[in-house]
Amino acid sequence: MTARTPATQPIRPYGDRKDDGRIQLSFTLPVSASGRAKEAALRLCEQIGLQNVAVSTMEPAGDGFSFFVVYASTAQTVDFAAIVVPEVTTPAWSFKEVNAIIRHHVGRKIVVVGACTGSDAHTVGIDAILNMKGYAGDKGLEAYPWVAAFNLGAQVDNAALLVRARELAADAILVSQIVTQRDVHRENAQRMIQLARRQGLRDVQLILGGPRIDHKLARELGYDAGFGPGTRPSQVIGYIVQAMLAARGILPAEALESALAHAH
Repeated sequence: MTARTPATQPIRPYGDRKDDGRIQLSFTLPVSASGRAKEAALRLCEQIGLQNVAVSTMEPAGDGFSFFVVYASTAQTVDFAAIVVPEVTTPAWSFKEVNAIIRHHVGRKIVVVGACTGSDAHTVGIDAILNMKGYAGDKGLEAYPWVAAFNLGAQVDNAALLVRARELAADAILVSQIVTQRDVHRENAQRMIQLARRQGLRDVQLILGGPRIDHKLARELGYDAGFGPGTRPSQVIGYIVQAMLAARGILPAEALESALAHAH
């Protein structure tokens, strides 16, 4: 009996028609916009293996810099079937269901503390998750009767966030990192984990979020979960509650069924 060949799924970028390999990319060169600069952009793309290169946009980007948008083709493919990436799985619980589950299975408010840490001054992400208004019609954690949400704001020192989390007996700590220049988000996120371990706070759920964050990166840095752009508050609280239930040996479906039965 012959062994079956594993299924493959080669894919290539799509532009005007399927599998044409057309891509769009942008970059900045440290020269003023000119005919020579445009030619430099074209040659750069050719040297990295791109074909049918067309420089669509060349604009000044400050004194001595120019910004380019380029269209090109690539012959490269990637086997989509061979890709395995850890992703966050969250139960599709409604606002009422989450509160019912917490009330029945936890019996107290879940405490969530969050902040933009380090030098990061951008609160748009943490506000979308924690503040009452929420995001895209999805209520923020402050709106949940059975969640005590504390938003410490921006530029919060890692140590200060952990001190406040300990004072509040937090169940989960949310760390938001919006600024990503020179990988400052990685460095600061790692320092947070190291400090939490030294202070014995790794039994608290640590969740990382931001525009350059995904679950894979967050796990590599030592966090329990990572959430990227477009994340809704219900996904975050769903993950937190699911993890707390899992620690008690309760499956999500069982938790919902028993909570609703008890409510009636």
